[in-house]
Amino acid sequence: MTRSYYVTAPIYYANAEPHIGHTFTTILADTLVRWQRLHGVEAFSCSGTDEHGEKIVEAAAKNGETPRQLVDRVAASFQATWAELGISPGVFVRTTSALHIRNVQALLQRVWDAGWIELRTYEGDYCVGCERFLTERDLVNGVCPDHERAPEKRRETNYFFAMSRAFGWLREHIETHPDFIRPARYRNEVLGMLRDESGLGDLSISRPKTRLAWGIELPFDREHVCYVWFDALIAYLTGAGFDGARAVEDQSPDFVARWAVAEHLIAKDILKPHAIFWPVMLRAIGLAPPVHLNVHGYWNVDARKVSKSLGNMIAPRLLRDRYGFEQSRYFLMREMSFGSDANFSEAALVERTNADLANNLGNLLSRTLNLVEKFCDAQVPEPSLTGAAETTLAAAAPAALAEVEAAMAELRFHDALAAIVAFSVKVNQYVDSHAPWKAAKQPGGDAILRTSLYWACESLRQLALLLAAFLPATAQEILTRLGQPDALASARIQNVRGPALAPGTPTAKGTPLFPRLAPPAPEA
Repeated sequence: MTRSYYVTAPIYYANAEPHIGHTFTTILADTLVRWQRLHGVEAFSCSGTDEHGEKIVEAAAKNGETPRQLVDRVAASFQATWAELGISPGVFVRTTSALHIRNVQALLQRVWDAGWIELRTYEGDYCVGCERFLTERDLVNGVCPDHERAPEKRRETNYFFAMSRAFGWLREHIETHPDFIRPARYRNEVLGMLRDESGLGDLSISRPKTRLAWGIELPFDREHVCYVWFDALIAYLTGAGFDGARAVEDQSPDFVARWAVAEHLIAKDILKPHAIFWPVMLRAIGLAPPVHLNVHGYWNVDARKVSKSLGNMIAPRLLRDRYGFEQSRYFLMREMSFGSDANFSEAALVERTNADLANNLGNLLSRTLNLVEKFCDAQVPEPSLTGAAETTLAAAAPAALAEVEAAMAELRFHDALAAIVAFSVKVNQYVDSHAPWKAAKQPGGDAILRTSLYWACESLRQLALLLAAFLPATAQEILTRLGQPDALASARIQNVRGPALAPGTPTAKGTPLFPRLAPPAPEA
């Protein structure tokens, strides 16, 4: 039976264009899907746009649009961006879609019927940016730290989801599943929230239409619309194939298989909704929590989180046009230690790209295939020597694979890429030590020339497979130049160990794989 894998990026808020924060998480999901497929797993990803709520109404009014016009435009931009960059999710859920609305209303009705929802009056500090009431603990100097704006005092009669009744269960689940929330610092943060429930309580899950009409109507009270977070989180079920027309217990085999292995990728600013609201919602619905909630840090520019609301976003298409998307993709995964914050700068992107990709991997491919063309008629030569250096190099690729496997099991993307680059360095050192360009000019040097170039070509094949999930276009280009244009279509990660390149395979040197990038111009 084929194993399944289901990973979600967040359902991004549709009030402005995508930035590198969205791009980063979507890249991670894309990489994980490709990595799982290299293991023969039926992998599937989900992303989408969160299109309801007060922020949408506010942004639309500011732009002179209706909410529908805004979300249609922004959703189309997200979908076009991911398609252009080659990181399209398996399914893109729009929370205004008929299927999703049906799912939300069906599950609201189920939770209402089960007695988890009550009508109450509440007064407190409301942040429009967060779309929820905040406590004093959420504020820094009286303002929301994520949106840098003071909350508004509001008093409303809303429907509340009685999630506090399940806090004991949630604590136990987190404690008995220590890798449910990872890295551990975020697990500890959530347990801290649950120990001090004064910052939690029950969740207001509706807004009266007299204040906000842009949302999904509650099936049991058409004068209220659903709170945007209760709506948006259910998109993960919609993306997995959930059908609100059927009972939770009678879903399709595809949905059951995907949800049993669900992985969520989020940034730390949405930890509370995903780590507290969502597991309790799922319990009330009658479904298990995801296997892992994987939490990464912020991308900071000028020491501030990249944010649409703060205006310091960086467009992914701009990165592609200026530096190349594979280069940008590499930088984002290599620069951030998963779970920690990272600083984005164009200078750092240029420096890392030139060092790791242009000077290392690109140079290895270029000089190897140039030499193969010059001395071996553009065909992979046949080796005739096996010495200590060849034995050591032959062991380096499986060792790198083991490091990459271990890193990816813990979502340490930066360590996985570091292991691949370290292997590339070893191959370059091997080529340097044998100096095939010198051997070609020496009596009896033909064996050294052919052996060293064969092992350089075979190592490049292995590097391409190791890189396939991370830099798919780069991996494809390397294999094409090595005469293996169709290899990725059916590749498995164990192919790193073989079968090896056959002598006589035609090669093509091509243009530089990664032209060196010029440093960004200093600001005026």
